[in-house]
Amino acid sequence: MAYKIFSRLTLLNLQIKGPQTAFRALNSGCSLSVEHDRQNRRFTVTQGSGAGGHAECAVLHYKFTGEKEVDLVSTYVPETLRGQGVAALLSQAAMDFLVEEHLKAHISCWYIKKYIEDHPMKTYKELVIP
Repeated sequence: MAYKIFSRLTLLNLQIKGPQTAFRALNSGCSLSVEHDRQNRRFTVTQGSGAGGHAECAVLHYKFTGEKEVDLVSTYVPETLRGQGVAALLSQAAMDFLVEEHLKAHISCWYIKKYIEDHPMKTYKELVIP
């Protein structure tokens, strides 16, 4: 089952679920959701069960470097989820988290740097610590 999620055509709904936040992306009847695991300081996207009965998981890791500062450390998208806009979805969720929590960020991950450059209309650049 192949499908693509385009960030411009993606509908995002914010749902609060206790300590975790879920961002849902819907496109052509397929659904991916970004879960924010605050305790483990990461955003994840999981898609069904992969080979062997385990779910494939994409992840964006961050760490706090100060009271109102984080470092967006890395993103990883497994091969089965690549080319579907999953890294962009993770990046958008992380950047929206910064906006909502009034945080500033160091960006260690090359992909998130690219995502911010590719989305100049958003106020994301103002959140980056050089």
